[in-house]
Amino acid sequence: MLLDETGRAAPTIFAEMSALAARTGAVNLGQGFPDEDGPRAVLDAAHAALDAGRNQYPPGRGVPELLDAVAEHQRRFYGIDLDPAREVLVTAGATEALAATILALVDDGDEVVTLEPFYDAYGALVGLAGGVHRTVAMHGPEFVVDHDELRAAFSSRTALVVVNDPHNPTGTVLDAATRQLIVDLARQHDAVVVTDEVYEHLLFDGAAHVPLSTLPGAAERTLSISSGGKTFSTTGWKIGWLTGPEHLVSRVLTVKQYLTFVNGSVFQPAIAVGLGLPDEWYRQLAAGLQRKAELLTEGLLAAGFSVAPSRGGYFVVADAAPLGFDDAADLCRRLPELAGVVGVPVSAFCHEEAAAEHASRIRFAFCKRTEVLERAARGLAGLRV
Repeated sequence: MLLDETGRAAPTIFAEMSALAARTGAVNLGQGFPDEDGPRAVLDAAHAALDAGRNQYPPGRGVPELLDAVAEHQRRFYGIDLDPAREVLVTAGATEALAATILALVDDGDEVVTLEPFYDAYGALVGLAGGVHRTVAMHGPEFVVDHDELRAAFSSRTALVVVNDPHNPTGTVLDAATRQLIVDLARQHDAVVVTDEVYEHLLFDGAAHVPLSTLPGAAERTLSISSGGKTFSTTGWKIGWLTGPEHLVSRVLTVKQYLTFVNGSVFQPAIAVGLGLPDEWYRQLAAGLQRKAELLTEGLLAAGFSVAPSRGGYFVVADAAPLGFDDAADLCRRLPELAGVVGVPVSAFCHEEAAAEHASRIRFAFCKRTEVLERAARGLAGLRV
């Protein structure tokens, strides 16, 4: 958990950067939210649910049509068979699913393994649960996982391994050998695998997502988490879900009911509609986002950054070292003045001891309108002077 000098929870740099963008009028490429509405069918379904009076508490596990839609989605895309009544749970976004899972399955002193850089909520939630956060560094501009370091992170105290694939903030996708090694280590140490798959439909170059739960030996110990926010451009709706073995889902439900209890009564049936959209819609979604990634990458390269290839998700990582900037956190605070753009330093996704390797790298979000990305590229070009 990120703490200030008084020992209290500190404001995140994401909040700081978004406030900076609002104050200066800079293009906000720091926070990962799209600036366009999602598919019309999904929006219309939410209006229909509102007009139909579905405004009270939904069932604790989720509305039946969304439970069914999540189960059908897993079967359709990955060949996973689930009982929607027992092996699916709707949550207030993926973050609540992660929170309820970590709080349910981690006791004081238990260890939780993640990759590093990591989505900032992971460290905070492990701290709230009284656990110990063990990380495995992703090295170099390609953010490679060293298998020996991965093995060394596991022990008899490992309770969970949390895997974000496609990965935020780096835009990388794990290779097959790394995926299987994670599962093998979890089996060896009797750990639960928790997957954060919110970018599952946002892979580029025609790549297909491979859930860890489909690997040999994984299904019986894996909780898979996703949401509709990124896929359907409805991040503010906060409709997520987790799937997995009934005994693990039930333990998470026990905690979840004391967090939000339930949420999103009119949005749950709308996300169910989205999950049923045709395959071509999903293909076009990924292709359109890839074009935006390429547009922003071209602008960053033209400005003099070096850029790691984004394989999926919302983000691209650029290194400012070739431009003479070795402190990305300082540069990000100056970027609104220098370029009219806001980004987030990759070091914000690391513990202090690991931040140095990524000190000059910045995460930029490309899930924006084309004209916004073009404006950002023009502003960044000014960093050359």
